[in-house]
Amino acid sequence: MVAIAGEPDTLNPVLNFGVDGASLIFDGLVARDAQNVLAPALAAGLPTVSADGRTVTAKLRKGVTFHDGGQLTAADVVFTYRAVLDPKVDSILRSDLDMLATVTAPDPATVVFTLRHAYAPFLQRLTLGIVPAKSLSGQDINKAAFNRQPIGTGPYRVESWTAGDRLVLTANDTYWGGRPANRKLIVAFVADDNVRAQRMRAGEFDAAELAPKLAAGFDNATGYTVQRVPTADYRGVMLPFGSPVTGDLAVRRALSVGVDRAAMVRGVLAGAGEPAFGPVPPTSEFADPTAAAKTSADTAAAAALLDAAGWTPGADGIRAKGGRQAAFTLMYPAGDSLRKELALAVSADAKRIGIKVSPEGLTWDAIDARITRDALLMGFGTPYDPDFVSYKLFGSKFAAQGYFNPGSYRSPVADRALQDGRDQADPARRRAAYATFQRQLAADAPWVFLTYLKHTYVVRAGITGVTPRVEAHEHGVANSLWWNINTWTRA
Repeated sequence: MVAIAGEPDTLNPVLNFGVDGASLIFDGLVARDAQNVLAPALAAGLPTVSADGRTVTAKLRKGVTFHDGGQLTAADVVFTYRAVLDPKVDSILRSDLDMLATVTAPDPATVVFTLRHAYAPFLQRLTLGIVPAKSLSGQDINKAAFNRQPIGTGPYRVESWTAGDRLVLTANDTYWGGRPANRKLIVAFVADDNVRAQRMRAGEFDAAELAPKLAAGFDNATGYTVQRVPTADYRGVMLPFGSPVTGDLAVRRALSVGVDRAAMVRGVLAGAGEPAFGPVPPTSEFADPTAAAKTSADTAAAAALLDAAGWTPGADGIRAKGGRQAAFTLMYPAGDSLRKELALAVSADAKRIGIKVSPEGLTWDAIDARITRDALLMGFGTPYDPDFVSYKLFGSKFAAQGYFNPGSYRSPVADRALQDGRDQADPARRRAAYATFQRQLAADAPWVFLTYLKHTYVVRAGITGVTPRVEAHEHGVANSLWWNINTWTRA
């Protein structure tokens, strides 16, 4: 049994479940190995790309069956991708595939993707889990029973899903990749970090994701090992542009200069992370080292920015401009102890430069209703390609669309750079585009980036086969430390 903080909304890949692979229930045409290098999965080999970059051809692995015994064919792959593109389906993945013109099956073992333009990371999009066409054809995919009782090709099949409690998976003995070593996997949903740690210590779980400080409490405990996994997962403060305070460039820049990221890594993360200055991780080939001045907190420089913009200190030390205090609410999910501590640290640092930040722990439903108006301690990040998250998180056309660009950041320069980054096939031109994007983002400061995390897990001693790999922000049922749990064994 493993324990995680978040519960998925759906188990349907078409609706954004496990789209980066490793969902344990589904497979894509390709997967990622322990080094995040693409490897064939449902495809017999890596798909081939034409010289002009606009035609991608995949040959299917022979003999693959779904959990119900049905044979995988190219028609299932075609159905899956067409479902994502169908405007009647509420898939947030549609914009990820806007370069895809057609997907066809010239024969039962061949899939051909035709692109509107060359798109360098297209093969990485082929990690999307494939669903059986016969199970969803003619249905309203948004409301289908399949979303909670899916049928895939992965190493585990769904036995049951009890909302707010657990997901029970049983081994797929006919899995093309080999019979799973573990007959049953129970994923417990435990939203509260402290409760999850207590239950881990009580022996209920074989592994659990925990906040860094809580995980550190197991370092010297007999019978446990602590895994600190490198990631591209950042935390930061999203600042809405519609607010008269956070919409002020001087306030945003002052906060970015004034927060003490290094102290947050030492204190809040117990050393399990590093300072963050943008959405492209330092390990990425696309990271631009000149995009932000990576210095320690500079309260004097922050104060100078606010002074120049007319934000003057009041008797209580809080600045004001035009009769309005430099004050705003910073929301965070109430059960997330890490985000709470980061929010408190931001509040303390902001106070030193005359900005009043009031942290408020809320349910996600309450956050949803206020996300375009109030600041939010958010998390995102991917180690795969900068197009994958940043295109929607900072693109103007996604302004105020849920959790993608909720602050309504708009920049023609950033938009052009993001579009160039996905349109260009040449690696040098892509690097130049993403360098421009990162520099513009640093200048506009729509977020105050705080830290990159190391995901921390506690695993019961005696379990072998645990293979950490660089993780994305999303690491619940899919893409966590247990991406290969079907191969784990007990000593």
